[in-house]
Amino acid sequence: MTPRQGEIWWAEAEDKRRPVLVVTRSEAVPVLTWILVAPVTRTVRGIPTEVQLSAAHGLSVDCAASFDNLQPLRRTVLNKRVGELGVEDADEICRALKALTDC
Repeated sequence: MTPRQGEIWWAEAEDKRRPVLVVTRSEAVPVLTWILVAPVTRTVRGIPTEVQLSAAHGLSVDCAASFDNLQPLRRTVLNKRVGELGVEDADEICRALKALTDC
C-alpha cells in the first residue's frame, strides 16, 4: 500500500516508532525514495503550524502534527496506516504550510 498525502502512518526509523502525517503530494510518493512528513506529538500547543488530530483521524488520543518539525523519511520506513485527515480537514496541510513559511 502506498502512502498518500493526508494519511497518518507508523514510521519506524533509527529504532524509534512514531506516527507521522504524510505531507508530500500523493502523485509524487510512488516515485520518490524520501517523502516529507510531519511528526505527530501528544503535545498540542494550538499554534498555526500544527494540524490537530484525534480519534476521528484514527489516533487513540488528541495530538498534533508538527509542521515546525517537518522531516524527510524514506518511504519504506512507513509500515502501517493509522488513519487520515477527513474531507473536512483536507485544507489543513496547506494552512499549516502557509503558516510555516509565513507567506
